[in-house]
Amino acid sequence: MPKNVRIITPVTTEGIRSLADVAPFERADLTFSHTLLDIGPSSIECEYDEALSVPDTIAKTIEAERDGADAVVIDCMGDPGLQPAREVASIPVLGPCETSMHIAAMLGHRFSFVTVLDSVRPMIENMAKVYGVFDRLASIRAIDIPVLRIEKDLGRVQDALAEQALSAVRQDNADVIILGCTGFLGCADAIKSELATNGYDVPVIDPVPTTALIAAALADLSLSQSKTTYAAPRDKPIVGFTVPSLTRKANAAE
Repeated sequence: MPKNVRIITPVTTEGIRSLADVAPFERADLTFSHTLLDIGPSSIECEYDEALSVPDTIAKTIEAERDGADAVVIDCMGDPGLQPAREVASIPVLGPCETSMHIAAMLGHRFSFVTVLDSVRPMIENMAKVYGVFDRLASIRAIDIPVLRIEKDLGRVQDALAEQALSAVRQDNADVIILGCTGFLGCADAIKSELATNGYDVPVIDPVPTTALIAAALADLSLSQSKTTYAAPRDKPIVGFTVPSLTRKANAAE
């Protein structure tokens, strides 16, 4: 039976992601499903936005497992809600930032992010420290284009990404480039081509397909997050949030 990877886009903006975006990565043994948040921010560009996205991201993760998904990908480079989502799920839950950083560390000595705004710089730096790869982070470069303008000005976005990626390689000694927003889906080939034109054979990581396919591989291998690290939370009264209760099932044997 085909594995299904649920992509949770942790914002409320319709059209910012669709199944058509990931259709090229489907195959006979792999399908994708998708959901947006019902409650949360329109985009994520800072810690405040990320915090607002977490409760419904957790709820959508619980729903994904109940619906029969084999893995979950949180479709934002802030990895919002990644740790608590792993606590409430038995299927693998991956964040594109963590996944991309570790893949980049495998493919080169140092990596750079090219992202949307300078406001996300502290988020990326903090995550690199938490994920244990801060010493491999060469730089974070921003193109100064907000998330919600990416689709409206894609040509300008790709030009700016290529310019910053080239600077990261030349000036910051980056060996790998990570596209620092999942809204840049599909831009990697153009950036890699521009780098090659300038004489640099450097991998460019597109976080969405990279993370989705690794999530599928983990599901194929029957691997998921450790429950000694990500133990299921105990049931307790919660005021003001409507979250599906998967924890009763997890704690039923106690």
